[in-house]
Order: sequence, then structure tokens, then C-alpha cells
Amino acid sequence: MTGPDPTDIALELAELRGSVEAGFARLDGRFDLLAQRHDQTDRRLAEHDNRLDQAEQRRWPLPSVAALVALAALALSAWEITH
Repeated sequence: MTGPDPTDIALELAELRGSVEAGFARLDGRFDLLAQRHDQTDRRLAEHDNRLDQAEQRRWPLPSVAALVALAALALSAWEITH
């Protein structure tokens, strides 16, 4: 019995190398897509964070307003009682 033909082995190795290179090319493309999506997500998250900060700065100071309304009601009640 003789061993396998060296040219057959070389052809199989070349075919295997081509398959591996094609697989790596697909993986590189997928990694590039994932990196792009990650960058987009980071940008959107930063935009949302900025919008949230702006909304928090513009919100009404509700506890202060409630205290002022309560004081105004107290003053009005006191004025009505005295007059």
C-alpha cells in the first residue's frame, strides 16, 4: 500500500486554506458591523444622556413652588381672618 498522493494533499490544503480565509473574511465583516453598531449605540446613548440632563435642568422646582403656594395660602387666610 502506498500513501496518499502529495499533489492531492497539496490541493486539499489549498482548498482548506481558501475556506479558512473566506471564513475569516466573513468574521471580519461581522466584527466591523458590530463595531459600527457599537459606535452608533454609544452616540445615541450620549445624545439621550445630554437630553436627559437638559430636561432635568429645565424642570420646575416643584417643592419650592409648593412651598410658595402654601405660604401664599397661609398669608391669604391670615389676611381674611384679620379683616
